[in-house]
Amino acid sequence: MPLMSRRHFLMSCASAAVSSAVLGLSNTSNSPKPRKPNIIFILADDLGYGDLGCYGQRMIKTPYLDRMAREGVRFTQCYAGSTVCAPSRCALMVGQHTGHCTIRGNALVPLRTDDITVAQILHDAGYTTALIGKWGLGEPGTTGTPNKKGFDYFFGYLNQKHAHDYYTDHLWRNEELVRIPPGTYSHDLFTKEALEWIRANADRPFFLYLAYTIPHANNEMGNEGMQVPSDYPYSNEPWPQPQKNHAAMITRMDRDIGRLMNLLWELGIDNDTVVFFSSDNGPHREGGGDPNFFDSNGPLRGIKRDLYEGGIRVPMIVRWPGTVKAGRVSDQVWAFWDFLPTAAEIAGTKPPTGIDGISMLPAILGAKQKNHEYLYWEFHERGFSQAVRFGDWKAVRLDKDKPIEIYDLKSDIGETRDLAENRPDLVRKAEQIMESARTPSEHWPGK
Repeated sequence: MPLMSRRHFLMSCASAAVSSAVLGLSNTSNSPKPRKPNIIFILADDLGYGDLGCYGQRMIKTPYLDRMAREGVRFTQCYAGSTVCAPSRCALMVGQHTGHCTIRGNALVPLRTDDITVAQILHDAGYTTALIGKWGLGEPGTTGTPNKKGFDYFFGYLNQKHAHDYYTDHLWRNEELVRIPPGTYSHDLFTKEALEWIRANADRPFFLYLAYTIPHANNEMGNEGMQVPSDYPYSNEPWPQPQKNHAAMITRMDRDIGRLMNLLWELGIDNDTVVFFSSDNGPHREGGGDPNFFDSNGPLRGIKRDLYEGGIRVPMIVRWPGTVKAGRVSDQVWAFWDFLPTAAEIAGTKPPTGIDGISMLPAILGAKQKNHEYLYWEFHERGFSQAVRFGDWKAVRLDKDKPIEIYDLKSDIGETRDLAENRPDLVRKAEQIMESARTPSEHWPGK
């Protein structure tokens, strides 16, 4: 699509403030109806804030994602939906934080019939939709399987625990179980499927959710050589084998993302496609993993299963050639539940009512952005922990009977100085949000 046509589209779907501030154009009734942009969301699994070169990593090679950041906008204050897999992916899909969404932990609770996903919104707006990779939001025969939640095509893992057997003997294609040849690395299949699906659907608006499980620890604990087919290009590094494997998984994923980007260019749809890349939570310490070895959480405190920044602040890169200014870095604060309304606005449609997210399209385009009053998380392992961010202030409560901690993220990104004793006003405000931000749930009682 020519750049001018895409600009006409943005004028019709974005707010007037965004249009006038960023594009400076006026729509005309005689303009041809433009094609809606393709949307791709690539999600890594347990990739830390500091695991990419463009976020400060010095040991793991990620040239294609670094290039994606140079060609798009890199966000420094984007947050996952949760500090573990399933609730984070639920927040991404339904536009609600973990005080409201159906899935607030890793228990086998499926999405409900009335949970409206981003795939359903985009499907209704004329998009063909696909999920390739890890789902984790509904088992076979439940209301939460991908084909019941707006995806025309699904290939991958339904169960999130099964998703970490990278050499599984079966996967799912839509509602059908399919056998996998022995020794097949599932992520190579995901890349192959994604490339083939894009080729087959390049002539129509599409939404692809490509959910890798890299670099999550493999279920085959102790078998260090089975995490990835090859530890290249780190074979000769004097590192422990689990760290070679960890780095090799990330670099292999980066290579495959580069193949996807090249395909968009080859098909002539590069400028018509907005690509998001992120991770579902912070880095893990499982199966021999050591986040300290690569400084995987960068300057942040905490890892997966923590509500400190290292557990929930994640990389977020958005690339849209010709529309998003290349090489920009944004400190806009946002979270996974903002993706649904953002995708809806890109598609020129409306999000459902009653969600927690707000469209971040203005921030992506470099325009004035509406901000959240607060961001909220809750976590139901090791007790009931909660976190709130309001402005530059961050509050964390590790359990119901624990005191609220207060941190100033502007001056203390590592959350090293608890200011609660000197700021009782902020403690009271955080406590009020923690009490009011959630709704009761039979599965997640908050005790």
